[in-house]
Amino acid sequence: MEKKMEDRAMATSAQYLTFLLGEELFAVDIFKIREVLEFTSVTKVPRTPPFMRGVINLRGSVVPVVDMRAKFEMSKTETTVNTCIIILEIAIDDGITIMGALADSVQEVLELNLEHIEPPPKIGTNIHSDFLIGIGKNDGKFIMILDVDKIFSADELSNIQDTTA
Repeated sequence: MEKKMEDRAMATSAQYLTFLLGEELFAVDIFKIREVLEFTSVTKVPRTPPFMRGVINLRGSVVPVVDMRAKFEMSKTETTVNTCIIILEIAIDDGITIMGALADSVQEVLELNLEHIEPPPKIGTNIHSDFLIGIGKNDGKFIMILDVDKIFSADELSNIQDTTA
């Protein structure tokens, strides 16, 4: 979190896209988001991890789509009228990987005062919170702010890239 805060040393707030996974509210820095799409058919790719939903055609490019609920070991996302695909830019090695993240629904773009973001809790050694930048508070609700560059290991991203190549 301190590194992220250093990057914004002069800033007092940042904007995040909030979305729901089940009943939990998550957020991603808007600078990591390319666009948000309505749910479309996803083509399954054999022999991929359980969280890999498949691929979509995005203006001629093959883009992998990950079920974020499955990635976080929640129940698989059931598609509804609100289900959407958030197109993310994920830093890997020295480049950017484009990936779709399946979410139950997008809520809003929210500006959070950086002083209202706390570091992720340290809850023992078996729980990994490396993928969290912090936990924000807004209107009495907690918002888990994701570091999309750390949600997937380099091996997972490499495997996903191999399936879409």
